[in-house]
Amino acid sequence: MGDSSVAGALVPSVPKPEPAPSGDASTAAAAAALALAEEAGARAGSASPQGAAAEGEGPADRDLLCPICMAVIKDAFLTACGHSFCYMCIVTHLNHKSDCPCCGHYLTKAQLYPNFLLDKVLKKISARQIAKTASPIDQVRYALQQGNEMGVKELDSLMTLISEKKRQMEQQESETNMQILLVFLHCLRKQKLEELNEIQTDLQYIKEDISAVERHRIELYRTKERYSMKLRMLLDDPASQKMWPSPIDKASSLYLPNSRTPLSASSPGSLQNKKLDLKAQVSNQGFQWRDALTSSDPPNSPIQSGNVIARKRRVQAQFNELQEYYLQRRRTGAQPRRQEERDIVAMNREGYHAGLQDFQSVLTTFTRYSRLRVIAELRHGDLFHSANIVSSIEFDRDDELFATAGVSKRIKVFEFSSVVNEPSDVHCPVVEMATRSKLSCLSWNKYSKNVIASSDYEGIVTVWDVQTGQSVMEYEEHEKRAWSVDFSRTEPSMLVSGSDDCKVKVWCTKQEASVINIDMKANICSVKYNPGSSFYVAVGSADHHIHYFDLRNPSAPVHIFGGHKKAVSYVKFLSNNELASASTDSTLRLWDVKDNCPVRTFRGHKNEKNFVGLSVNNEYIACGSETNEVFVYHKAISKPAASHRFVSSDVDDADDDPSSYFISAVCWKSDSPTMLTANSQGTIKVLVLAP
Repeated sequence: MGDSSVAGALVPSVPKPEPAPSGDASTAAAAAALALAEEAGARAGSASPQGAAAEGEGPADRDLLCPICMAVIKDAFLTACGHSFCYMCIVTHLNHKSDCPCCGHYLTKAQLYPNFLLDKVLKKISARQIAKTASPIDQVRYALQQGNEMGVKELDSLMTLISEKKRQMEQQESETNMQILLVFLHCLRKQKLEELNEIQTDLQYIKEDISAVERHRIELYRTKERYSMKLRMLLDDPASQKMWPSPIDKASSLYLPNSRTPLSASSPGSLQNKKLDLKAQVSNQGFQWRDALTSSDPPNSPIQSGNVIARKRRVQAQFNELQEYYLQRRRTGAQPRRQEERDIVAMNREGYHAGLQDFQSVLTTFTRYSRLRVIAELRHGDLFHSANIVSSIEFDRDDELFATAGVSKRIKVFEFSSVVNEPSDVHCPVVEMATRSKLSCLSWNKYSKNVIASSDYEGIVTVWDVQTGQSVMEYEEHEKRAWSVDFSRTEPSMLVSGSDDCKVKVWCTKQEASVINIDMKANICSVKYNPGSSFYVAVGSADHHIHYFDLRNPSAPVHIFGGHKKAVSYVKFLSNNELASASTDSTLRLWDVKDNCPVRTFRGHKNEKNFVGLSVNNEYIACGSETNEVFVYHKAISKPAASHRFVSSDVDDADDDPSSYFISAVCWKSDSPTMLTANSQGTIKVLVLAP
């Protein structure tokens, strides 16, 4: 065993020797190698198998590492000072320095000697570790690589075992593959059966709906026939003819005033001929009138047929969307009916199913319109203000007035009927109110016709009296630009605002300070009261989410709607349960605030950086685009139903790139296909949905 006082397991540290004569170098190297071998052999024999197998544990394992690369020594070479290194490691070191890495003794390549004994010990230790940790295949491979002698019979037996093992493994692999394939086929069969059941159920729904529609058509046809029969009876009944003006009397009255010539002046033959012509004319007119009343085809059937063809084309263009909506409504509406009694089901079959009625309403409204038609246009700018961007445009309570606001620091109120009925390039506002800062949003009070609120770039929320043109209240608690303001529909004295200071504030027109303050983590772009409650408020934020608050507990939102990829610029309620949102990710989204789930995503417009406006009514959603276009979506269809591009009529602006302008505000007229739109040039158009 080696002396315990030496440092190192394999190579003891020795004092720096005196320079020896060149003739004694080989002798010193041999002596050092012998000492190394004895020490390595002793340590290898005394080391436990666990210590040898666990790499990096115990001093024996650490002493087998090269001091330079700290890995197990490979191709061990011994220096004259008694240290062992990997050959490549020590040679690379000596290319740069001429000393020993361990003790600093002067060293050259000529003073390096192979350490065969250490290599042998390392190989034995490696073989012992492989025998303990390696797989049988690795052991056989290692034995063959070491050149162990093996007889032919032993090789044959080994090959037989290997072949048998191979066949067994191939069989197991085949069984596993077949099992996986069988599982896949069962899953596929289950999925297709579910799809088949779903298709069969859908076909049953379609069959029931076809029968219901055919019955309804027959009833309509019979009703029309009964009406036509009554008209024929009225026309053929002499008593009824006295009640109705006679065509002959009408014709006679038309003829007699024009015949101012005395009867004696006319020959009997000519008078008789005129009477015969008159009777024939009246008879012909009577038959035409009767045919028009009793005909099954309307008089303007060519126009109607063209309209029907156009509506059929719209159905074909959006067939997939309509199909998806029909099946969705039909399946959703059919589930509760399955739990009812058979007599109730039979009674319901006499009429339309609720899902079919809903789809028919959507189909009717969607195919009714295909374009936007301009019915009026005016310029918002004036000679004294070059800034023309209209940030907000809103109708009043009765849809008689509309107000506009923007960067011109003015609120202008126009009379809608005069704008539509009086053609003029420039319409004068009935009221104009000057502000201190650029305006971002307007909101009319839903109860008081003369009250309107505004928010501006300085964070001031102002309540105005439109009749006097003066401000009633000014709220200055916001620290940054206020983007949005909205009056409550159910509580006329309450309004809410949102700002870049990440705060939502609720105000009361009877108080000078805010009533509720909600701190959020991102900029507020839009706020909107639920039309059916003064407690619920939707907040569109720059954090890509819509936060839905109950103001009775404003500490945390009731729900957070996520799905947009960029800031939410607008939120609007279609109904008490339907919420629409717009974002600078070029999408609109429809949400169900009752079930807290997304309903539909609308794509087709472009909106990446600007506020382009959003407005809703019961069926349609309108928004602007950064392509200077207005887009209209039906709430059941994700693709645009109609669009209109603003084209500049000014000579100076005709050569400008249309993409440099954008739609900045839109507003529907209540329960009407008419809407107001404005763009960044200050052009305001009145558009109406048209077939």
